[in-house]
Amino acid sequence: MDVLSPARSCDPWAVYSAKSFSKEGTAHPQITDTQAKILRILKETGGIEPEVLAKNLQIKFSELEREIATLRHMEKVRGELRGNKKFVCLW
Repeated sequence: MDVLSPARSCDPWAVYSAKSFSKEGTAHPQITDTQAKILRILKETGGIEPEVLAKNLQIKFSELEREIATLRHMEKVRGELRGNKKFVCLW
C-alpha cells in the first residue's frame, strides 16, 4: 500500500478539506488514538525526531509518515530542522 499510495505531507487540497470539515459541525476534526499519542508526546518533548517517535510508539516508520501527514493537513504538527536533524513538533 505504501508504494501505491505514499504519504504526502504537502497537499493543499487536503489542508483545505481538513479546515473545511472542522468548520462544518465539529470544532475539532476526529483524530485516532495513535494521532492523540503523537500530539501528547510532542507536547511533552517540545519536538522529537521521527525515527525516535516511531520507536516510542512501536509502529513502522511508514505508518508514522501517514499519521504525520494527516496531522500536518490538520495543521496540528509541522517539521523543523534543528542543526542538521529533522524534528516533528506542534504547529
